[in-house]
Amino acid sequence: MLLLVFGLLAAVFAAGFAYQSFGIHRDRRRFPPPGRMVPAEGRRFHLHEQGSGSPAVILEAGIAGSSLGWALVEPKIAEFTRVCSYDRSGLGWSDAANGPVSVPQMTAQLDALLSHAGVPPPYILVGHSFGGLLVRAYAHYRPDAVAGLLLLDPVSLAYWSACSDREKMRIRLGAKFSRRGAMLARFGVVRLALTALLGGRRIVPKIISRASAGKGRGTVERLVGEVQKLPREVWPAIASHWSDPKCFRAMAGYLECLPTSAVEALRMPAPSRIPVTILSAANATRAELDERDRWARESRDGRHIRLKHSGHWVQLEEPDMVVEAVRQLVNSARLE
Repeated sequence: MLLLVFGLLAAVFAAGFAYQSFGIHRDRRRFPPPGRMVPAEGRRFHLHEQGSGSPAVILEAGIAGSSLGWALVEPKIAEFTRVCSYDRSGLGWSDAANGPVSVPQMTAQLDALLSHAGVPPPYILVGHSFGGLLVRAYAHYRPDAVAGLLLLDPVSLAYWSACSDREKMRIRLGAKFSRRGAMLARFGVVRLALTALLGGRRIVPKIISRASAGKGRGTVERLVGEVQKLPREVWPAIASHWSDPKCFRAMAGYLECLPTSAVEALRMPAPSRIPVTILSAANATRAELDERDRWARESRDGRHIRLKHSGHWVQLEEPDMVVEAVRQLVNSARLE
């Protein structure tokens, strides 16, 4: 009887592995990178470009986001200047990350990517959430290359650099959930759930989520809700990315580096001469708003706008506000 059970389990795992292998092979044909694969810092990064003109606008996604998350704003920005989104290591179409990540490493990778891709400065850098941390650090790293910053509900450096034991536990749980997701993706479970969800069948994803994600189930449901705000035509490509174990492994690494990244970013303030615009979500905390007010005051041309109707995903909920804020920074840079 025991041998029969082991045999059945082995057959299930083998079938799942075969299903996943076939799916990855098929996805490479169905969803080729819409942009260029650019070699930089020992790996290839996916860079998606639209439009023309200077300054170029560089879009930096949140902690587990990709270039697809800018689908509502990138084409509109391309109407008045060159705009580039990209995938950080391990996310989207970019090569897998190798080992721990740090803020100096990520800013150096972005700089090398733009240089190798032939995207000359000056840049207007737009960062959402964790991306806000990175673009502020890049402005410190390459102040001569930056003409303006737009921060979309950025993470709090003060909060995450001195986060509580409870928050550290949340980070560990998030990383654990991400690595569990990588294991499930390896055997086709994530692909099965996302395929069913995109096909309108919600029962299968719910069963899998409850059985496998544990405390991460709410996170999954929130992420699915945000993805559904994007154009439907990009959903299959996003599902393809999150069916690949490398994306879950990358997310685990970025989550684990968040407190250290906040400490590193505190030592890398943006120069005061660089214009800074901050768009805060309606549900931002008082401490977050006060910190962002301070960042705006530290800039000679700083603005902090508190949105009344947007949640954390500003570029999905208020894309026109984002585009207009970019336009103003671009116009100001062109007048200098």
